[in-house]
Amino acid sequence: MSESNPPETSEDGQFMRRIRSFVRREGRLTKGQERALAELWPVMGVEFAPQPLDLAVLFGRQAPVVLEIGFGMGASLVEMAKAAPELNFIGIEVHRPGVGACLSAAEEAGLSNLRLFCHDAVEVLEQMIPDESIDTLQLFFPDPWHKARHHKRRIVQPAFVQMLRPKLKQGGLFHMATDWQNYAEHMLEVMSQAEGFENTSEFGDYVPRPDQRPLTKFERRGHRLGHGVWDLIFKRIA
Repeated sequence: MSESNPPETSEDGQFMRRIRSFVRREGRLTKGQERALAELWPVMGVEFAPQPLDLAVLFGRQAPVVLEIGFGMGASLVEMAKAAPELNFIGIEVHRPGVGACLSAAEEAGLSNLRLFCHDAVEVLEQMIPDESIDTLQLFFPDPWHKARHHKRRIVQPAFVQMLRPKLKQGGLFHMATDWQNYAEHMLEVMSQAEGFENTSEFGDYVPRPDQRPLTKFERRGHRLGHGVWDLIFKRIA
């Protein structure tokens, strides 16, 4: 996941407003990514606007919606959308090369059930995603900010969780995954205390990787090296 502008939180985990004057630092676009952004963005891209979307109009149909925050280069998001054509998928990513790569892969896969934002996820969720509209919200391998003094920059914080809660339908799922055990423990602590959520794990902690979350190349390499990956799925119950 690319988080060039993660939400800042106070010592007690409360969400703090940011001054929106920052420069995205990103690699150079390849010619293929430039072409995808120029030609495919008008088809699959969604420009930020401070007003709620009509998701049925956006996709041209009514269908369950899966939203992923920080899809990186988009390989797994495209794989999921291809495997589940009956679902509508939304991806949010600030890294333009990643958006370009995802658009190219989506075109190659012949997808019509994917829409992308290239904007700050918090603003998109707050201002453009209607309440009770998302069936599954995904957050896979966010920046762990592994130094203790940077933990407040982690996106999974109490205020962030409560901001996204109304966007989920009743019974909707918040699915997280990380390869940092300390972050997994942090996620579990935050979510276990979060109002309106219930852990779907029968043991009250982590769940096996669901089949619908593709195994990434990075993850396969980690498995070979003995690295762990932790999945957490919490359900909105209120």
